[in-house]
Amino acid sequence: MIPGGGERNKGVRMTGQDARRRARGRPRTVEPEAPGTTVQALDRAVMLLRALAREGKATLTDLAAITGMPASSAHRLLATLETHGLVEFSDTTQDWMIGVESFRIGTAFVQRSNLVDASREVMRRLVDETGETANLAIADEGEVVFLAQVDTQNPIRAFFRAGTRVHMHSSGIGKALLAFFDRARCDAVVKRRGLPGFTARTLTDPVALTADLDRTRARGWSLDDEERFDGMRCIAAPIFNTYGEPVAGVSISGPAVRFGDSALATLGARVRAAADEITRLTGGTPPAVRG
Repeated sequence: MIPGGGERNKGVRMTGQDARRRARGRPRTVEPEAPGTTVQALDRAVMLLRALAREGKATLTDLAAITGMPASSAHRLLATLETHGLVEFSDTTQDWMIGVESFRIGTAFVQRSNLVDASREVMRRLVDETGETANLAIADEGEVVFLAQVDTQNPIRAFFRAGTRVHMHSSGIGKALLAFFDRARCDAVVKRRGLPGFTARTLTDPVALTADLDRTRARGWSLDDEERFDGMRCIAAPIFNTYGEPVAGVSISGPAVRFGDSALATLGARVRAAADEITRLTGGTPPAVRG
């Protein structure tokens, strides 16, 4: 029964306000989906988008092989995504690539998060103080995802495109976060992603990684000592949320020749101070255990 009226029938019309309210949520005739329920076509479309995000560009044949779906199915999905601007096709190279609409949708995450806004000025000052590129990243599914970067004017510098994903154990920000994860979460990341080697200095031994994380936790900043790229060093520190949990990290990175051993403590203190300021600006609380 409708309060103040008779039974609802098909002839009852919704007012404009009611229609708008209904459009914002789930129609009343649709039951909540059971956990784990997916739409196969949408699931496959997302697989294609993720593959293109990783590869940069790829042919239909390569995408079909990467995603394990028939080329005909992949092409139909890509054609649909193309009509919405989510992917683009090059007639010259016969490659598919991420479209501008995917970028616009992706940046909505950054725009809604005050983390990037709060970090921008702090990162600029960090660049001015150190002369090195500053980076901001978060952890996602056992990897580090870069959100923003402020470049140095030095001709030789590190560059991480927004959205770039890297292993945590070989990243300055990744190790800064791992050091403040609880043991179970840290072990889960290592189990899921492994400890692949990228250079001769990558910490591929769990014992060595644990010792490095202990040092990081004690001083409040981490060092990527040419562990991802030969000749590149990175110093990072974690950013914490209201509950004192590590949720992001800020870093400076550049050629190892500009990160001499004698300068590490000074640079580390500056990066840690920047991370603490961002934590404060975003309403977070650094853990009391840090020295």
